[in-house]
Amino acid sequence: MHKPWLESYIPGTPAEIDLSDGATLVSIFEQAARRFADRPAFSCMDHAITYAELDRMSAEFAGWLSGELGLKPGTRVAIMLPNLLQYPVALFGVLRAGMTVVNVNPLYTPRELKHQLVDSGAEAILILENFAATLQKVIADTPVKHVALTGIGDLLPFPKRHIVNFVVRRVKKMVPEYQLPGSVRLEQALARGRARGFTPVQVTQDDLAFLQYTGGTTGVSKGAMLTHRNMVGNLRQMHAWIGDLIDEGREVVITALPLYHVFSLVCNCLLFMSVGGLNVLITNPRDIPAFVKELSKLNFSIITGVNTLFNALLQDPDFARLDFSHLKWAGAGGMALQAATAQKWHEVTGKYVQEGYGLTETSPVVTMQPTTVDAVYTGTIGLPLPSTEVLIRDEDGRDLPVGEPGELCVRGPQVMKGYWQRPEATEQVMYPDGFLRTGDIATMDEQGFFRIVDRKKDMILVSGFNVFPNEVENVVTLHPDVIEAACIGVPDPKSTEAVKIFVVKREGAVLDRDGVIAWCRESLTAYKVPRHVEFRAELPKTNVGKILRRALRDEAQGG
Repeated sequence: MHKPWLESYIPGTPAEIDLSDGATLVSIFEQAARRFADRPAFSCMDHAITYAELDRMSAEFAGWLSGELGLKPGTRVAIMLPNLLQYPVALFGVLRAGMTVVNVNPLYTPRELKHQLVDSGAEAILILENFAATLQKVIADTPVKHVALTGIGDLLPFPKRHIVNFVVRRVKKMVPEYQLPGSVRLEQALARGRARGFTPVQVTQDDLAFLQYTGGTTGVSKGAMLTHRNMVGNLRQMHAWIGDLIDEGREVVITALPLYHVFSLVCNCLLFMSVGGLNVLITNPRDIPAFVKELSKLNFSIITGVNTLFNALLQDPDFARLDFSHLKWAGAGGMALQAATAQKWHEVTGKYVQEGYGLTETSPVVTMQPTTVDAVYTGTIGLPLPSTEVLIRDEDGRDLPVGEPGELCVRGPQVMKGYWQRPEATEQVMYPDGFLRTGDIATMDEQGFFRIVDRKKDMILVSGFNVFPNEVENVVTLHPDVIEAACIGVPDPKSTEAVKIFVVKREGAVLDRDGVIAWCRESLTAYKVPRHVEFRAELPKTNVGKILRRALRDEAQGG
C-alpha cells in the first residue's frame, strides 16, 4: 500500500521495525536488569528501587505464583493497584512466571470488579488493602483462589513504611474493614517465593502478556488479548520514534497516569524500563500541589499525560517556577489535546507537547507527531509509527482518498490478537485483511498526517477514559422509579466530555437529581457517574422504538 507518511518521517527513522529476534517483555526486562543493575528503576514517595532489587523481588513474586501456589503458565493474575512500587514488582513477576496480567482499576465498584474477574478467569490477585472490602463482596462469585494484600507503605524503608501505613489506616481511615480468609501479605508472598526459588519458564512472542480490558467501540467491557509480540512491537515502534531523544540509563520519567492504563503502562513503565530509565511514580496526581512539590525535587526529562493533567499542572502557580531545563519530551494521548493547553504549556515550559493517538486494541500507540514538530498546536495526531499501516475506509469497507473523512483502520504488529473469548466481537472490529476498525472518524492529508474528526459510536471520553452509554443506562434503569434513560456526552472544559443522563421516571415518583447520582455511585466508577441529570416526560425514538441518542446530542449542542 502507498504510505505517504514515510516522506514526512524524520531522516533516519526506519520504515519498519524488526521482531525476528523473538524478544519478549521478559527477555527485555532481564536484559535491562543486567545492564542497569545499580541504576534506580522506579521511585515512589522519595524511595527508589534499583533494577537489581526489582529483578530479585519480581523473581520472588514469580516464585510465589508458580512454586508456592502451583499456578501454570498462561494463568491470569489480576493486579489492582495504584502507582506504587508494588506494581512493577508484581507486573514483572507475573510475566516472568509465563502468566498473563489482568490490570484492574482500583476504583472499580463490586459489580465492575466481579465482571472483570469472572470474564478473565483470574485465579490470583494482588490488591491494595484500601480496596479489599470491594473484593470481599464479590470474591465468592469469582474464580479467584489466591489473594495477596499490600499496604501503601509496604515497600518503603523503615520507619517510613510504618508511618505511612499508620496514617493511611488510623489517621485518614482509608482502609475499610474487610475479611479475606486465606489471604497473605505481599511480604509473606515474597518470602515464600524466595524460599521456593524461581525456575524460569519459556515465554514466546505468541504468549498472552495482558488481558487489557476495554469497552472497544461498543458494549460490555472486553479483554483485549495483547501478546508479547504486540507489546514488544509497540515498544520498538516508540523507541524508533523518540529514540534520538533518549539517553539510556539516565532518563527521569514522570509517571502520573495510572499504570493499569495501557498508555502509561507502555509509554512510561515498559518503554523506559527497556532503556534503563527511572520511572517516578505519582500515586495521587489529583493532589496537584503535592504533585508539583514532587516535581520540584527532580531534574525530570520526560512526562506523559492527558490534556486534563497538563491543564491542572498549569493552573498551579508553583508549576511555572519549576526548572524545565532538563525536559526533553512531553507526550499527550488518551484524549484530544486542546489548543489552549498546548499554548500555555509552551509559554510556561518553553517546550512543545507532542500528541499521539492509540487505543487499547493497538497496544496502544498508532500515530505520533514527529519530535521535530515545532508548532505549538497542530490539531493532528501525527504520523503512523514504523510498521504501521493506516487506511480511511467508508461504511462498506472501501478505501477513501486523501482528505475524505471515514473510519480510521489500523494494521501492524501492535494490533491485538482479538477479544478474550469473544470471537463475534473480534469479527465485528477486524476486517479479513487484518485491519482493525477503530470506530474513530478521521482524515489524512497529502503529507500523511491524520486528524480525528469524530467518534463513530456513542462512546463518551472523560479525561481519557471511555464511558459507554449502555452501561450507564443499564444502571440507571435498574432504579425502581425509572422507566427509561438515555446517556450522552456533553462538552466539558475540564474533562473533554461529561456524562449526561436523560431520565423518564414513573408517575408520582419523587426521584431527583441527587437520587440518580447516589444510585449511580453504588455501581459505577466515579468518572462514569453522570454530572448532569435531566428529567423528561419522553425520549426521542425511531419508528421501531430505538432511543435516538444523536437527537439528544444535537439538542444539547444547540444543533
